[in-house]
Amino acid sequence: MLVVDETGDLKKGTHTVGVQCQYTGTAGRIENAQVGVYLVYAAAGGHAFLDRALYLPKSWTTDADRCRDAGVPGDIRFATKPALAREMIARALDAGVPAAWVAGDEVYGADSKLRSALQERRIGYVLAVACDHQITTGAGKHPAKALAQRLPARAWNRLSAGIGAKGHRWYDWALIDIPVEIAGGQALLVRRSISTGELAFYRCYTPTPMPLARLVAVAGRRWTIEESFQAGKGLTGLDEHQVRRWTSWHRWTVLAMLAHAFLAVMTATARAETPSPQGLIALTTNEIRHLFSRLVDHTQPGIRHLLHWSRWRRRHQARARECHHAVRRSNSPDHDYRWAGD
Repeated sequence: MLVVDETGDLKKGTHTVGVQCQYTGTAGRIENAQVGVYLVYAAAGGHAFLDRALYLPKSWTTDADRCRDAGVPGDIRFATKPALAREMIARALDAGVPAAWVAGDEVYGADSKLRSALQERRIGYVLAVACDHQITTGAGKHPAKALAQRLPARAWNRLSAGIGAKGHRWYDWALIDIPVEIAGGQALLVRRSISTGELAFYRCYTPTPMPLARLVAVAGRRWTIEESFQAGKGLTGLDEHQVRRWTSWHRWTVLAMLAHAFLAVMTATARAETPSPQGLIALTTNEIRHLFSRLVDHTQPGIRHLLHWSRWRRRHQARARECHHAVRRSNSPDHDYRWAGD
């Protein structure tokens, strides 16, 4: 599947290409920042960046002199983040990337052009939408939250959205069909927190009928892009560029993305060819990066010493994870039901 999202790099000054005071999830507030939209490919073996696009606000695209000074090509025009996402998704699909699904947050779920483009290609999507997102039903338009409040108790199903750092991510889920006159089906997927009752909403499209569990799995895989951002910034310096111009930004990001893809492929290959022994966590991109950097540094100890410490780290990480899961199971009032398959 393809996952789209944006991330921001905090900056000072006004000369770095694309920078302005704007909201960025990196800071959780409005800051002077440069924002890029990224496309991640997620599969069973792992996930890695495929493409990126620099978001240029109107304060830039309407100022020809400022764009020229930063090396922005003359044919670049203002494009919203969903529009940039549409272009990247189209490039990936036209290049033959095998993807059946697209996932994204509310910025992309609210864009009808993106949803229509995916429907025309018969690509399924699970895109987050806001609680006040209008859904057209046989009885007229209603906000998503209002529809969720009318659901009977029997409509909810408890399913895991996948395994995270703290174990399975359990929620209650419900599906509301949306009547449409197109091939395939549309629905509103509703997620309810077990502990707080907080609701989240997803606009879904499937070219063929799909079970609820499949849609939940796609919704859960959206977080792979957050993991990619974390790994890209922490392991390959995705956000550590000190460049100001258009071409320099694109060169830096493609090198950082390539380095991240190398780590992702190495990790997936190692996991497939050499299953982890009992008591050790599976190899991670962090561990692969640690080992690779030590191997190319000839001042480090030999390979036997490095592998010994790698196994030591993975053994203690496995123990810490099991202890954490045990604490969560014991503290959960319905752990016998929720953790039956863990």
